Amino acid sequence: MLQKTEEFLDFIDKIRASNIMVIVEGKKDKIALEKLGINNIVELSKKPIFQIVEEIADSNDECIILTDLDKEGKQLYSKLNSNLQKHGVKVNNRFREFLFKNTKLRQIEGIVSYLDSF
Repeated sequence: MLQKTEEFLDFIDKIRASNIMVIVEGKKDKIALEKLGINNIVELSKKPIFQIVEEIADSNDECIILTDLDKEGKQLYSKLNSNLQKHGVKVNNRFREFLFKNTKLRQIEGIVSYLDSF
């Protein structure tokens, strides 16, 4: 358990330090990540996917997609992932995979309360 927590915090530190672009579904997700000190965030709400993909591709060569693990979130992830890669953007899945394999977290907005539970 302790090792997983340290790995979790490690990921957060690396994201903070690298300033890599993080894509989230909505405002609550963005607020949760900002509480962890992650500020390079793009929120999907109210913008067409193609527009977000183009904006990210213009200024980044790598990003992280943190959509929820519900049906809608998985569909969004899949669309973003393939479109970003077509535009030459590398999608870093390590943190997403870690979260969903090693934690009970299914919604990004719950990330802060999840950390508080330790």
